[in-house]
Amino acid sequence: MSAPQVVMYATGWCPYCQRARALLQSKGVAFTEIDIEAVDGARDAMRARSGRTSVPQIFIGDRHIGGFDDTKALDDRGELDPLLTELP
Repeated sequence: MSAPQVVMYATGWCPYCQRARALLQSKGVAFTEIDIEAVDGARDAMRARSGRTSVPQIFIGDRHIGGFDDTKALDDRGELDPLLTELP
């Protein structure tokens, strides 16, 4: 069983991005971070995938989880860990 790919669209200065990074790191999750200010087209790709303009935007596999508050709420309900261990 392999873990699904986790992708986070973020910026280097955003405090919610920092909190999301810390939460994912505390779970021991490897994730790909895409800096929407440094990668050409990343902001548009994030908007197209999520329908949102704010960062962070987190995806587990193909599933859009949302921002930090959404991810933290999932974790608080005990629903984040199972998503992180599902097959893609």
